[in-house]
Amino acid sequence: MSEISLTDSAAKRVAWIAERQAKPAILRLAVDGGGCAGFTYKFELADAAESDDTVAETDGVKLVVDPMSLDLVRGSAVDFVEDLNGAAFKVTNPNAQSGCGCGSSFSV
Repeated sequence: MSEISLTDSAAKRVAWIAERQAKPAILRLAVDGGGCAGFTYKFELADAAESDDTVAETDGVKLVVDPMSLDLVRGSAVDFVEDLNGAAFKVTNPNAQSGCGCGSSFSV
């Protein structure tokens, strides 16, 4: 099992956003303290991977995670889903003990 992965759907979305912003197709996933369940996921386009990042690649699109965040999301998959609540990147995290209704925060 890889440390972290990016689904085809998420890779396509990152590529689409990056193209429109004229940036490299690199999505950074970070974990911040806070949110209704203890930790929140934070996504942003990155200009480059840092030397200590873990990097996953799907269809030429990179997902990068710093070492501190990786401890909390190891084994996770990042997906892009569109539903009645809108469209968003979603993390399927096997380490999360509980989540919240909005799906953007979790606890371990």
